[in-house]
Amino acid sequence: QENTELWHRCFVSDVPIYFVPLTCICAGGSCGAGDGPNGVPKLMDLLDEPVPGVGTYEDFNTIDWVREKSKDRDRHREIATKSKESVLALMKSISDAFSGWLLMLLVGLMSGALAGGIDISAHWMTDLKEGVCLNGFWFNHEHCCWNSNETTFQERDKCPNWKSWAELIVGTNDGPFAYIMNYLMYVCWALLFSFLAVSLVRAFAPYACGSGIPEIKTILSGFIIRGYLGKWTLVIKTITLVLAVSSGLSLGKEGPLVHVACCCANILCHLFTKYRRNEAKRREVLSAAAAVGVSVAFGAPIGGVLFSLEEVSYYFPLKTLWRSFFAALVAAFTLRSINPFGNSRLVLFYVEFHSPWHLLELIPFVLLGIFGGIWGAFFIRANIAWCRRRKTTRLGHYPVLEVLVVTAVTALLAFPNSYTRMSTSELISELFNDCGLLDSSQLCNYANVSVTKSSSNALPDRPAGQDVYTAMWQLSLALVFKMLITVVTFGMKVPSGLFIPSMAVGAIAGRLLGVGMEQLAYYHHDWVIFRGWCSPGADCITPGLYAMVGAAACLGGVTRMTVSLVVIMFELTGGLEYIVPLMAATMTSKWVADALGREGIYEAHIRLNGYPFLEPKEEFSHKTLAMDVMRPRRSDPPLSVITQDGMSVEDVESLIAETSYSGFPVVVSHESQRLVGFVQRRDLVISIENARQRQEGVVSASRIFFTEYTPPQPPNSPPPLKLRGIMDLSPFTVTDHTAMDIVVDIFRKLGLRQCLVTHNGRLLGIITKKDILKHMAQMANRDPDSILFN
Repeated sequence: QENTELWHRCFVSDVPIYFVPLTCICAGGSCGAGDGPNGVPKLMDLLDEPVPGVGTYEDFNTIDWVREKSKDRDRHREIATKSKESVLALMKSISDAFSGWLLMLLVGLMSGALAGGIDISAHWMTDLKEGVCLNGFWFNHEHCCWNSNETTFQERDKCPNWKSWAELIVGTNDGPFAYIMNYLMYVCWALLFSFLAVSLVRAFAPYACGSGIPEIKTILSGFIIRGYLGKWTLVIKTITLVLAVSSGLSLGKEGPLVHVACCCANILCHLFTKYRRNEAKRREVLSAAAAVGVSVAFGAPIGGVLFSLEEVSYYFPLKTLWRSFFAALVAAFTLRSINPFGNSRLVLFYVEFHSPWHLLELIPFVLLGIFGGIWGAFFIRANIAWCRRRKTTRLGHYPVLEVLVVTAVTALLAFPNSYTRMSTSELISELFNDCGLLDSSQLCNYANVSVTKSSSNALPDRPAGQDVYTAMWQLSLALVFKMLITVVTFGMKVPSGLFIPSMAVGAIAGRLLGVGMEQLAYYHHDWVIFRGWCSPGADCITPGLYAMVGAAACLGGVTRMTVSLVVIMFELTGGLEYIVPLMAATMTSKWVADALGREGIYEAHIRLNGYPFLEPKEEFSHKTLAMDVMRPRRSDPPLSVITQDGMSVEDVESLIAETSYSGFPVVVSHESQRLVGFVQRRDLVISIENARQRQEGVVSASRIFFTEYTPPQPPNSPPPLKLRGIMDLSPFTVTDHTAMDIVVDIFRKLGLRQCLVTHNGRLLGIITKKDILKHMAQMANRDPDSILFN
């Protein structure tokens, strides 16, 4: 190397020259470092330094779970090795291990704080439709009347500090004109709130509409939807969720709270390198965030963890279970500290029942389960039909008008009925309530008979008074109204959850059945079914318990949740003895709903939107083979492949320009078709662009090599590119005679993007996730082109 002349000859010589003592190896106009086998030169790899962008994914693409997990194992192995070398490296290793728990803490704190703010704001704005507090407009009705000394027990909602809009504008709250004024203000506020909600969503964050759970299920399965969990989506979803709930539309905030929590998690992931750079690791955090969302929505941390495991998560290792539990605990603690409802509870409809249930009551509980299953199946079919109509007709071109019309109809029909005028959470709270001595509700206004107060607040069964019968008629009308209006509301361009409306339908049906059973037991306690356990003067039937069981049954029928739903309802009531009725109703509703239609509401919306989601619960029972599904088919052009050493930069760029595939198999040659590996389209584009910028002399005629050692090049040829570093050397392959049910299982359990099909080691074709979804749709007699995304 010290001899300049010899060193110069090393570069210009046509013949390889070897300086054995210095191991300088030059061949064909290029110089490399190190020896290959048989003296073949080894070209310096351009990817010794990581290229920005390689290993990342484009929008609307599926991640490679196997590659992402492999990257994380390599990173962890490197950290573990370095930790033995110095104290600083050991500290870095400890901080890396602790970062996951710190991230969970931050997600729990942020989600709990946002949920508290949403609850308080929604409560205030809902009351704003009916009146305003003179002490301060920021007080809701309940807070306004807390410190009033002029509030009577019978009229606890009336206090001088709270004025209805009729009192403020007309001066009185009595008479038809005052009623019309309150009616008009109620409708106007509802229209204003819904208009603001849909306008903000449309202008700033289109992804903020809907529930968010179908998309989050798809994202957790490995699909990428850029911006769906971004900063703007979080801000707009939080604001518009308050507006949508306050407008009085038949929707809830529970589903959107899961989306809000996942947005928080995704944003906080950018603070930690290992979660920012690894899509699989990020999805572990998002699974935990889904648990946090349900935890703050229902005040049910354990139910939230089970919901994430049962309903939304695709990959849920044991480590994620522990971290989900910790994050849900932190979120529930944060929400409890904020105390949004002022009752030291995390939800508005927390109840405690004291009366035991009898074995014969399982019959009406099962009947409620049947009703929940039928309602769930009907709702899914009707809602999907309406949403499909919205997608395929001119209705979808006017989202603002649709929201305003539905809001106007909802407000006009809801105001005359006190049970539909109140917020849905308050309605559920009223229906769950077990009537006691201190209740002045219309539902608890039984006929006055002499009663002896028991040790608890519970009262014996009594004959229903006129107010109770009036309430039953109003609840019957409310049931029909809620069942119909929820069908058209869910799926509009505002944040809309489904948990609360579904629970309201079930709670109304349950309360109606519960009061019916109570009156039957009171007037016919000598019947065989009541004899022996329901004596006169006893508290036999608890109508509030029927409402709770009905709520669980209807929610189970719509979402097909089982274990997590029972635990959520158990955490809401705090009563272990009611688990059996809840289990009976939930399982019955699931069986009935499954008999009428296999899909839950979230799976149906995933299919409607064409997301590439392989449902783990769906069985593949058809006897097809890999060769029946793979591409190319007989009538198709041959498979687009890249050879390991025979193509130039220009050839590869032409192949990329002419096709839209997300990756290409690498073969030995076009003749042999022996498989070498698989290379992603995005990695190819980025690597070629990077080589043009960083390496001198790279032109369109430069050869591209995927081999370990570069063969000798002709004299005066441009420098080649070695891109072996971006190639997957172990792509998943199956033979052409592999049964498709095995292929589908491989895709589900390993989260594959594609699988190559070979015959005796020779490449025949490729099967992608989209091919499988199209094949499954075809087998089920559905439109295979409904899978929109690749």
